[in-house]
Amino acid sequence: MPKSVAEADTARLEARIPVQVYDQMQRAARLRGMTMTGYVIATAGEDARRVVEDADILRLAREDQIRFAEALIDPPKPNERLARAAKRHAELIERR
Repeated sequence: MPKSVAEADTARLEARIPVQVYDQMQRAARLRGMTMTGYVIATAGEDARRVVEDADILRLAREDQIRFAEALIDPPKPNERLARAAKRHAELIERR
């Protein structure tokens, strides 16, 4: 029997947690007017999004931001090593 769209788009999560933590989560869910499932999805999902975002975003100190912007505006001339690498790349990679 085929699964419904809602069933196909979900996954099951089981976890053993201390009773005190579970009780606190239940109370927090009630205070927000949410089910336990809704509360776990909202809080864990938001934390997961934040963790991934922090890993994906490169944060630079102000001085490094300025140096990066200046290099984009006025890039340095390629040195000999970069010129050789570009030539090798052009010889190895066929243009489409």
